[in-house]
Amino acid sequence: MNRVVVIPAFNEAGTIRQVVSGCMPHVDRVIVVDDGSTDATLEQLADLDVVSIRHPANLGKAASLQRGFHEALESGADWVVTLDGDGQHDPDEIPRLLQAATDHPDTLIIAARLKQREQAPWLRRFANRFADFWVSWAAGYPVIDSQSGFRLYPASLLRAIRLDTPPEKGFVFESEILIEAASSNFYSRPIAVKSIYRKGGRDSHYLPWTDTWRIVRMIAGRLLRRGLYLQGLLGSLGLWADPRDKRTQ
Repeated sequence: MNRVVVIPAFNEAGTIRQVVSGCMPHVDRVIVVDDGSTDATLEQLADLDVVSIRHPANLGKAASLQRGFHEALESGADWVVTLDGDGQHDPDEIPRLLQAATDHPDTLIIAARLKQREQAPWLRRFANRFADFWVSWAAGYPVIDSQSGFRLYPASLLRAIRLDTPPEKGFVFESEILIEAASSNFYSRPIAVKSIYRKGGRDSHYLPWTDTWRIVRMIAGRLLRRGLYLQGLLGSLGLWADPRDKRTQ
């Protein structure tokens, strides 16, 4: 299987080399999409065997992921792993995602930050749980850690769906793709990983109030168009048949 990592990066000069170096032993190719950084992010990778793509201006995480997905699929990827460039994801967990993908074909694997979760700021924990509720409702089944950017996407899923990626979409994209995937009969499964929050690290690009509101607004629009999708609400609460069970029958 052709395994590719895609890393969207914006001003990650302090951590990007360590992240990329940690990924390289586990996959066949690493693609870094520099989203208009104003620091030396790409210069840190000059001597590493990676594919580097640079946006001349900041287009947002959604556009960076889509650009990376396109490059990965063009190179023949079967699985695409995404993680952030800020060092909050452990590349040594990648083999666990790959094994989960082997065990559950055509499934989106989420590295869910369930271990040592108390390390996360309380506002971030609240925002994540709030987003999980809405994403699960719209997807129709329980989604664990819907805001984790550490994931494995099967190429079959990425070829099946396409979403627009305007700059303002940002972090909304990673929630929307879970919902869109479910509508195409692709579902997610979590594997528990550690929560890593480095002291002295840069502030997250995720804005708990602003980005969570954007996610909820996107989901509310989808739910209204589906007549509130009460079956999805019941499914998200475990009160309706889990659609993932049908994939294993």
